[in-house]
Amino acid sequence: MYDTSPCHLMMTTESCTVLFFLARMGTRKKVHAFVRVKPTDDFAHEMIKYGDDNKSIDIHIKKDLQKGVVNNKQTDWSFKLDGVLHNASQDLVYETVAKDVVAQALDGYNGTIMCYGQTGAGKTYTMTGTTENYKHRGILPRALQQVFRMIEERPTHAITVRVSYLEIYNESLFDLLSTLPCVGPSVTPMTIVENPQGVFIKGLSVHLTSQEEDAFSLLFEGETNRIIASHTMNKNSSRSHCIFTIYVEAHSRTLSDEKYITSKINLVDLAGSERLKKSGSEGRVLKEATYINKSLSFLEQAIIALGDQKRDHIPFRQCKLTHALKDSLGGNCNMVLLTNIYGEASQLEETLSSLRFASRMKLVTTEPAINEKYDAERMVKNLEKELALLKQELAIHDSLANRTLVNYDPMDEIQIAEINSQVRRYLEGTLDEIDIINLRQIQEVFNQFRVVLSQQEQEVELTLRRKYTLIDKNDFAAISAVQKAGLMDVDGHLVGEPDGQGFGLGVTPFSAKPGKKAKSKKMFKEQLSTSARKEGASSPVGGKDLDFSTSKTQLTPSSKEGDVKDMLMRDRETSSTEPLPLDSPKEELRPPRPSTPPPKPVAFEDFKNERGSEINRIFKENKSILNERRKRASETTQRINAIKREMDMTKEALNFQKSLREKQGEYENKGLMIIDEEEFLLILKLKDLKKQYRTEYQDLRDLKAEIQYCQHLVDQCRHRLLMEFDIWYNESFFIPEDIQVSLKPGSSIRPGMVPISRIVSLHNYLKTMMGFQQAHRK
Repeated sequence: MYDTSPCHLMMTTESCTVLFFLARMGTRKKVHAFVRVKPTDDFAHEMIKYGDDNKSIDIHIKKDLQKGVVNNKQTDWSFKLDGVLHNASQDLVYETVAKDVVAQALDGYNGTIMCYGQTGAGKTYTMTGTTENYKHRGILPRALQQVFRMIEERPTHAITVRVSYLEIYNESLFDLLSTLPCVGPSVTPMTIVENPQGVFIKGLSVHLTSQEEDAFSLLFEGETNRIIASHTMNKNSSRSHCIFTIYVEAHSRTLSDEKYITSKINLVDLAGSERLKKSGSEGRVLKEATYINKSLSFLEQAIIALGDQKRDHIPFRQCKLTHALKDSLGGNCNMVLLTNIYGEASQLEETLSSLRFASRMKLVTTEPAINEKYDAERMVKNLEKELALLKQELAIHDSLANRTLVNYDPMDEIQIAEINSQVRRYLEGTLDEIDIINLRQIQEVFNQFRVVLSQQEQEVELTLRRKYTLIDKNDFAAISAVQKAGLMDVDGHLVGEPDGQGFGLGVTPFSAKPGKKAKSKKMFKEQLSTSARKEGASSPVGGKDLDFSTSKTQLTPSSKEGDVKDMLMRDRETSSTEPLPLDSPKEELRPPRPSTPPPKPVAFEDFKNERGSEINRIFKENKSILNERRKRASETTQRINAIKREMDMTKEALNFQKSLREKQGEYENKGLMIIDEEEFLLILKLKDLKKQYRTEYQDLRDLKAEIQYCQHLVDQCRHRLLMEFDIWYNESFFIPEDIQVSLKPGSSIRPGMVPISRIVSLHNYLKTMMGFQQAHRK
């Protein structure tokens, strides 16, 4: 971030030394706002009053009687601040406003001190002071003096100080220290850049100062380069905004810690706002005044947005001033505003405007935090030292435990190969146990187990590929070759392969004799009939039991498995078979079945009135309960929305009353804030609305839980009703009557368990088998 030159350092987007950034989150605090009144012989005692605690200002303007008896124009204002400095010396101003901010900067907290006010009100005098008298020096030289004195009081830390001086003139950025010989002219204009560490000015020179005299020399150099002009209200009016920044970086001398702290102090001297009819500015001075008033107006807009908690967007980029001070305005910073005002009656309108700005600034909150960074080079060195110490501790522990010398370095190829050999011998049973030495060895043992397992899987896959062949059903040439070899029949079934259900599917090889082939087919069909009947009578039949379809690929065994297939065929030939009974018990009389099934919508209505009447009744009751709960939830939601709208309207009215009170000034009585009756009634109304909202919201949550449960019951009833209808519809109009005996209550097959298509196909197949048996007997 900084150049290594001791005289001049340019801020760039690349970070050279800082690699890590950490900020401890701090607590939010409000901006401190002070007011300094310019001493004058014509002080308006009747219009300006100070509070007893010097923390409030009361403004009173007499009514203009020329506007009539009825005149509602506001005449009284009260502004509560953190301090009012009247006839205060430069020493008292610094002790009250800036001393704590500078002191906390050396502990890692950013700080900003800003002087704001009307032109000629004493901002530059407060910030810089005068060179004629040492006692009249301002906040800026005193802050530099305090920084270097605190550095001398901290010999345990190596603290470096750098400074920069920025000027914003007519919305352009200028380096007030660019006239130094070590800086030189800049080729590219300066720009404001944002990064995760904050906002900085690219191209602004940052100068290293090792002692107080060097810092004062840089300050005086920048002061001589400031642009000033003269008008009726100020002979030496600053025509630009100036930001003097002190950068502090502290490293510990006693601890070899890679962590160090950084901070910066922004000392902002704003150009004064002007009323052109009073200043009489013309020409170039008029143009400068226009830019000054415009930037101060944008600054006030940003302050108003920061004070509004509902605002998501803050207009920092409207001008260079607010963009450069983005970190200071409501960010990670201790901020103090010092407002300079006149005490004369002729300037009372501008004084009110400045005091309103100070009141708005008090609404802004900041979140100061310690800025901690880490030096990567020092971090690496510390980690190497810690690693060496840990290895030494392990060596001592091993020696005390009477362990052999253990190497904790990464394993080489020879050691990995030895562990692989131990794992293989352990799996083979030749090695009883593996000696464990350290954690790295344990990890490598598990890794070698994975390697061995992967190798065995590859060997098994190669063995299976040598034994079996995968044939695509779309590859007709391969299928023809397999059929010629006698390993597959014309229907694509494997020859003599069992299907895992107690009997085999397929035929004998084509090389077998025709007689045996026919006999095998006959025995297969008889065995299929018997097995199907036995399976149906003994256990439930799933959907896969009746699926005779073949997959896209066939696994074809080699010809050397013929002996196994012949043995399977001999087992099938010797197995006993039973003829399927031709007669079945007579069913009870029922209405004649129609020739064509009725449409499902018509049949569904009949089903709901007859067999499914009970389920349909439960379904309707649950649905009515669900609709009633939904109606109640909808009504509750409408009530909640109405309450929420009324709460929002009440909050807006309350915020309006608060903002009006803050702008007009706050009144206190014995430490208690005084509010009017309308604001008090709004607070009570908002409290009651919140209570109603919580009650209604809890009722809505309970209703949603009931709706979810009722919906679950309705879905269950609907599913059960449709499932029972499908079973009834298939039994009544599709399943053959002689098969329905098995589907009666108490039979081995539960209704709906077997798809209707499988039952019909099984019925047709069994009829075909019976025809074959009868033909064979004849």
